[in-house]
Amino acid sequence: MSENEPEISKIEDNEMDSHKDEKGAAVRFPPPLIFLFLIVIGFGLNYLWPVSLGVASEFRPIGIALTLFGVAVAILINGTFKRVGTAIEPWKPTTNVITTGFYAWSRNPIYVGFCFFNIGIGIAMNNFWILVSFIPGAVLVYYLAIAKEEVYLEQKFGEEYLNYKNKVRRWL
Repeated sequence: MSENEPEISKIEDNEMDSHKDEKGAAVRFPPPLIFLFLIVIGFGLNYLWPVSLGVASEFRPIGIALTLFGVAVAILINGTFKRVGTAIEPWKPTTNVITTGFYAWSRNPIYVGFCFFNIGIGIAMNNFWILVSFIPGAVLVYYLAIAKEEVYLEQKFGEEYLNYKNKVRRWL
């Protein structure tokens, strides 16, 4: 394995009854939509009750950079999932646990990227409501996706996933 390839843990199909693993973690709502929905709510709240961040226009490129960073994280992680041959969608079965790259720092780096996306848009648009939307986004994605994903991965990968979980933080 080259040093650029992510370390993965593969399990054999017979280790987990394929009938039980038809739906992966059984997440029903796409996590990116949570964050996009909250941006729309942020626009609506700003229309009804405008709250500016007081960000000078010179600092708005920082917001754009944070937004682009969030997008880049999602694109890079998507590429990693494709390279190792596992589904990025949390409602599909997982065949590998990725433990390197972004996953060496966070168990949920794509969700961290989504948070940066909302923070960046909030700063770039000088919109308090969008900026803080990452907070309910993180809470919602925990209850609607992360909690289910972690139970699923523990059941499917056992001690190996538990060891990874003990070494790497959930967020940052």
